[in-house]
Amino acid sequence: MGRTKVVGIAGRYGPRYGVSIRKRVKEVLEKRYAKHVCPFCGSVGTVYRVSVGIWACRKCGAVWAGAAYTPRSELAQYFKGFIIRPDSFPARRGK
Repeated sequence: MGRTKVVGIAGRYGPRYGVSIRKRVKEVLEKRYAKHVCPFCGSVGTVYRVSVGIWACRKCGAVWAGAAYTPRSELAQYFKGFIIRPDSFPARRGK
């Protein structure tokens, strides 16, 4: 395999698409595959992306909506107090 010093994880695209695009893709992919912290149980490295914007924790089983490439969006830092834990929902009646 060739060297990918500049573009790292985006080296899988080879010489296609140009170096500036591959550098942008590198930043996005590094954020997406980084070790993330679960906002519910605090464990590191157990968070994975189910689909675009849907994240889950392997340890506590929590599922939440986040950003496309990170479990928390940039705006989420201002709304930390608004996260509602799944176990605090009232039980549904009549269904």
